[in-house]
Amino acid sequence: MASIKFDEYRTKLHNLAPALKELGESLGLEAAAQELDMLQAQSTADGFWDNADKAQKVTQRIGVLQEKLNSQQKRLDAVEDMLVMCEFGIEEDDDSMLEELEESYAALEADMEEARLATLFTGEYDNNDCMLTIHAGAGGTEAQDWASMLFRMYQHWAAKHDLKCETLDYEDGDEAGIKTATLMISGENAYGYLRSEHGVHRLVRISPFDSNARRQTSFAAVEVMPDLPADVEVDIREEDVEMQVFRCSGAGGQHINKTSSGVRLIHKPTGVVVSSTQERSQFQNKDTCYRMLRDKLVQLQLQAHAEKISDLKGVQLKIEWGSQIRSYVFMPYQMVKDLRTGYETSNVNGVMDGDLDGFINAYLTADATGNWLTK
Repeated sequence: MASIKFDEYRTKLHNLAPALKELGESLGLEAAAQELDMLQAQSTADGFWDNADKAQKVTQRIGVLQEKLNSQQKRLDAVEDMLVMCEFGIEEDDDSMLEELEESYAALEADMEEARLATLFTGEYDNNDCMLTIHAGAGGTEAQDWASMLFRMYQHWAAKHDLKCETLDYEDGDEAGIKTATLMISGENAYGYLRSEHGVHRLVRISPFDSNARRQTSFAAVEVMPDLPADVEVDIREEDVEMQVFRCSGAGGQHINKTSSGVRLIHKPTGVVVSSTQERSQFQNKDTCYRMLRDKLVQLQLQAHAEKISDLKGVQLKIEWGSQIRSYVFMPYQMVKDLRTGYETSNVNGVMDGDLDGFINAYLTADATGNWLTK
């Protein structure tokens, strides 16, 4: 009877052919191959490394294109390998490879879905790195602890996707957790994926800080900004920026520097505040802050459709009831639900360990189709 199952999988594999072809077209593989040939020719030309920065960007782009093409070839090879397994299983009526076939097919489907989502990155900055900032809402220790839980969640998500995750700023809470923290997440489509996380996140749980074990609701805001190319110009006037310096500590209160190396910039016209504690040097932190400020002002300018930065008025997230994009309920039941797409899961522990792909995929699909959940 094993031959029946193998025959079913053979049919499903043959039916995948049009979807694989369509996927290749959506990913622009033909154009990617042409671009790869052009860049590889450039990389072998005399004087290629005379401009090290430009050469590094070219080699990085070559790697991205090669990975894109290789990934599609692996999918095609996987189909051929599974068809061979099906033929063998049918001829021998041997189910010893059936489990491997089922796992391989499921893995291929998951890989194709992930690749399909990559075709939804149509925004101007979707392919950029991003800065993700978490702010604890009102509520003191409860909210600050919730902010630290989100901080850990995004670190785990980045690790699962082999993205570089670097802490730019970290301010400890008064008793536990954090008041605010900023992560730089680097890798292909980092902003495209994480722009779905921008908004207010609400937690409902039994408070670990309440001796009476009462249920508590906490809020934290997540801001996501694309890290913009250096050639994007932003008019930031010196007289509009107030600079503050302070002593800083690392994640969890660990000591970084005895000097006042932390830098905070306040853009007075908009009220935008950014800070950096990553570097030991005050000058390096100042440079990082200006980079963060530039990115945030450009994002606000796009959101407000303002013609110039001076036209911006402060755009702030309200960290309160009615503003949340997602609810995380730990008690009296377990559920994480996105209020924009309706996607939900009861696997709270998995979500807090960085399993956000279901939420991200639902957001990207809704963004591409306009099929948002009506409220």
